[in-house]
Amino acid sequence: MRWNFKMSGILSLEGKDLSRANLSFARLYFANLKGANLSHSHAARAIFHGAELIDANLKDTDLTGADLTFANLSGAYLFGANLYGANLTRARMEGANLSGADLSRADLTFANLSGANLSGANLHGANLKDADLYGANLTNANVSATALRWANPTGATMPDGTVYS
Repeated sequence: MRWNFKMSGILSLEGKDLSRANLSFARLYFANLKGANLSHSHAARAIFHGAELIDANLKDTDLTGADLTFANLSGAYLFGANLYGANLTRARMEGANLSGADLSRADLTFANLSGANLSGANLHGANLKDADLYGANLTNANVSATALRWANPTGATMPDGTVYS
């Protein structure tokens, strides 16, 4: 793979195919991964602090314990991704597809999940304190032991199919 550094010094892997890559423990601070394909990759404990993952494909990616603080995952495809214990504090995930993802024990404090698809996701023990869930789909999601203090669930479809108003 060829590395492309922008003039600002930020690693750019925009649109690159990194599927099935081993990115465990990688340090990708503020990396540009817009539209990149990271499906089926192993990125356990990787650092994506402030990374741009807009419209990235992270299907079935192992992000166990990854640091995605301040990352932008808007429109990202995270179907079946493993985000167990991941730090998603202040992450932007508007319109992201997290259907069937494992977000158990993940920290989503102040995360923006407006319009996100969390249907069938496992949020057991996750921290969604002050998270924005406006219009999110939580149908059949496991929210047991989930901290939702001060979260905004307005317009969200709850696990039982009712819309929160």
